[in-house]
Amino acid sequence: MKTTPWDTSELLDTEEEIAMYLSVVFEEGDPEGIAMAIGHVAKARSMTEIAKRAGISRKQLYRALQEGGDPNVITLADVMSSLGVKPTAESTKPRKVGRKAAVPSNKRVG
Repeated sequence: MKTTPWDTSELLDTEEEIAMYLSVVFEEGDPEGIAMAIGHVAKARSMTEIAKRAGISRKQLYRALQEGGDPNVITLADVMSSLGVKPTAESTKPRKVGRKAAVPSNKRVG
């Protein structure tokens, strides 16, 4: 039986697919997986063009986003910006219900 290697970047055709893919990977929270997923998206969009927009060489981009590449935060932020993707943050702690936040008042009592 002949098999072909799996290339995730070939399946990322639309902005919605890319956003869903990155959302799932970010939710899993594995830093190496996040870097690799960003690499898949960069490959789907043209590594050369993304590297150019991010201000790094194509070789540096490949190295940073490969398995075990350990890119720094600045590189990830630059690449994500070049991809037109923004990271978002969401609390993992449940929201407290029933407590109202104290609202400062400028009125004097008395």
